[in-house]
Amino acid sequence: MSPAFLPHRGPNPNVLALVLAGGEGRRLWPLTADRAKPSVPIGGRYRLIDFVLSNLVNSGFLKIKVLTQYMSDSLNSHIARGWRLPAMLDQYVEPVPAQQRRGREWFKGSADAIFQSLNVITDEDPDYVIVFGGDHVYKMDVQQMLDFHLETAADCTVACIPVPVSQASAFGVIEVDANWRILSFTEKPEKPCEIPGRPGWALASMGNYIFNTRTLIQQIVLDAETTASSQHDFGRNILPDMVGKRALYAYDFMRNDIPGMDERERGYWRDVGTIQQYFLANLDFVQVVPVFNLYNSRWPLHTWVRSLPPAKFVFNEDGPGGSRRVGFATNSLVSEGCIISGGHVDQSVLGPRVRINSFSHLEQCILHESVDIGRHCHIRRAIIDKHVRVPAGTEIGFDPEADRRRFQVIDDIVVIPKNYDFG
Repeated sequence: MSPAFLPHRGPNPNVLALVLAGGEGRRLWPLTADRAKPSVPIGGRYRLIDFVLSNLVNSGFLKIKVLTQYMSDSLNSHIARGWRLPAMLDQYVEPVPAQQRRGREWFKGSADAIFQSLNVITDEDPDYVIVFGGDHVYKMDVQQMLDFHLETAADCTVACIPVPVSQASAFGVIEVDANWRILSFTEKPEKPCEIPGRPGWALASMGNYIFNTRTLIQQIVLDAETTASSQHDFGRNILPDMVGKRALYAYDFMRNDIPGMDERERGYWRDVGTIQQYFLANLDFVQVVPVFNLYNSRWPLHTWVRSLPPAKFVFNEDGPGGSRRVGFATNSLVSEGCIISGGHVDQSVLGPRVRINSFSHLEQCILHESVDIGRHCHIRRAIIDKHVRVPAGTEIGFDPEADRRRFQVIDDIVVIPKNYDFG
């Protein structure tokens, strides 16, 4: 068992972690056309779900239930194959499919997902419940958030981060007093309130919560009974209803310290909710000195991958017409099983078993598993999903009108769906 799976401090109170992983992720379409949002590949060899699961196990929380619903097969397989903790020690990462215990309806919102899965909590009978989302890119020592929760004697603690006011309308916005007790919580307000003393900045919820178990159950059941007026969502209903009635506190994510972390990485958090944000998050990884460091062995990002050979770079010879046939990659992540065969890859992320054939050039591209790029292709600012074979001589990312006739183009990023057939 890897040392990273062991708590780095003394034993925790009885804590159960719930990861909400049932969302459709419509704004990430077509990457979510055939998979749940937390199962979307990222950084070459990872899935979005790996970030929250790594944070939890690196923090020493080893009882984790993942609530799934939408197109969950690949997510369930990823968890079952890669996220196996020792059952003998009563440690686990277990997917919980939508059970329809309360009727024939699917989850109506994040709170309803837990209401329909209350048996998961009552069977474990924890003292505290961690409720985190499954689709953000960040590192967090969750134990520090729990310490704050205990120190403040909170009923619920909400992780938060400062964001520019111009971007805050996309989040739940929090107003706090001097002791970080929450005075108001407004989901996606048109005019976000600024942080006192920090003009131009607002305090945004990260969608990560810690509850006292009794409080969580009471609030979830109460919300379920208000069927007519509630959207059964934490940000829209549960948390605003608790303001002024419960001890509701905000945890400042900027205070969170990670072993081996460079100060530049403090506060790094991306809500990978759109194609553009997903694209930018991947490009963050390939910077010469990335803010988000995948190479910190003291806080590893765990995942499951197949047993594949190392990446291979071949050919360094003259080609026709005085060209050079050289296989190389610059400022890029190249996963296991890849073959760069006489092509050039720059500022790109390649998933497992990608092949780049001779005289092709890729720039700022995200390629998922088993993509095959034919000879003499020129591709830039593209996301190509799994199992796509791009014919020789194809150009993508240079003629916007031609790209739109064949593909989905979002913010000048060309997105080619899984199994696309060029015909």
